[in-house]
Amino acid sequence: MAIEYLELSSINGPLAVLKGVRGASYDEIVEMTVNEEEKRLGRIIEIKDDTAIIQVYEGTEGMALKNTHTRLTGHSMMLDVSSDMLGRSFNGIGEPIDGLGPVRPEKRLDVNGMPLNPVMREYPRNYIRTGISAIDGLMTLIRGQKLPIFSGNGLPHDQLAAQLVRQASLGDNDSEGEKFAIVFAAMGVKHDEAAFFRQTFEESGVSSHVASFINLANDPVIERLITPKVALTLAEYLAFERHMHILVILTDMTSYAEALREVSSSKGEIPSRKGFPGYLYSDLATLYERAGIIRGAEGSVTQIPILTMPNDDITHPIPDLTGYITEGQIVLDRELNGQGIYPPIAVLPSLSRLMKDGIGEGYTRADHQDVSNQLFSCYARVGDARALASVIGEDELSETDRQYLLFGEQFESQFLRQKNDENRTIQETLDLGWKLLGLLPKNDLDRIETKMLDLHYRPTTVNEYGELT
Repeated sequence: MAIEYLELSSINGPLAVLKGVRGASYDEIVEMTVNEEEKRLGRIIEIKDDTAIIQVYEGTEGMALKNTHTRLTGHSMMLDVSSDMLGRSFNGIGEPIDGLGPVRPEKRLDVNGMPLNPVMREYPRNYIRTGISAIDGLMTLIRGQKLPIFSGNGLPHDQLAAQLVRQASLGDNDSEGEKFAIVFAAMGVKHDEAAFFRQTFEESGVSSHVASFINLANDPVIERLITPKVALTLAEYLAFERHMHILVILTDMTSYAEALREVSSSKGEIPSRKGFPGYLYSDLATLYERAGIIRGAEGSVTQIPILTMPNDDITHPIPDLTGYITEGQIVLDRELNGQGIYPPIAVLPSLSRLMKDGIGEGYTRADHQDVSNQLFSCYARVGDARALASVIGEDELSETDRQYLLFGEQFESQFLRQKNDENRTIQETLDLGWKLLGLLPKNDLDRIETKMLDLHYRPTTVNEYGELT
């Protein structure tokens, strides 16, 4: 028999304190009734003797000590999941906001996920095509991988996220009958950003295979902490029980971490770096490690978390800890963005650590790894040539250095730059890479096997229209 507590002991920001509690457990969900009408959910985040501290997901506005009744449910937060959730929009705690009524559940799952035995994980193979040359060619996204995007305020990460939702696919394997879908979760976004995402998904015709979870900036901060867990719970169900390949896009993880800091401060916990709680690393890991492939299951969960680096500082705790947990990163560059290059992906600090095992013959194309290595190497040398030109002038450079300057200009304007609705195949990306390498002397291409070089290398020039010929 459930016990209902008629009063609260105190309210502090998003937290409520309840004394005289019996039989409560950590992480238990409580149902709160305000003024005998409004229903709210909360979660027990701390228990000491007979006192429970409760996070109120909808916030404590309008709540008073004597007008709130609290009932313990005896379980952690659960989510009703269904494959019918694809094509629908939900708020941060999984309630429909698209006016299409409730979802008919196929299963009820704990949003914290189930512990996964590490030996049951399959090593990620195969790639997910994004249609963006810089990603597909140089830092390929592999199924089951977690590959974050490090951005900054004012950079076009929202446009990039929307393009990924529109264009992402299983590449050539789409024709083999494998099912692919996207779970999109936005945390702390403004109303115009939320409208942009909804409109983009609808106009591009991808809404039918996208489930969206939107937490707005004016929604309670506590709700922000549950949004990625809700999204990942649906993703795991679709992947491991409905045998689908799911791409999860989480934006913005900085909003999530700042919400965690705010709640930690309200609880009076001792802060760590930059005021964030000392358990930020383990908390982020509980989210990121829910990506992967399980042995025996046909589906996979792939993650692209997006975070904005405060002051573009890659050593800030959020990107720093994220980098330790994930398998690489895609870094957006403010200077490239200032030059009008979209997407402004900084190639040299970006990488995908699992790329080597999901590309090449049988996956993308046999020459993929060689082309990628050579483009990285040549673009790194472009920086040296530009630095030298700034000191002695371009006219004093050697013929080879001038070729590298031309290569750098064309690489940024032709390979990196794309329209936000341009969807390139992996073949188009690799062919463009070979054209760019044709601007350089064949003898300088030392990262490609001789047999592969003889097969694909053709000298190229830039015509008066700036085209590679």
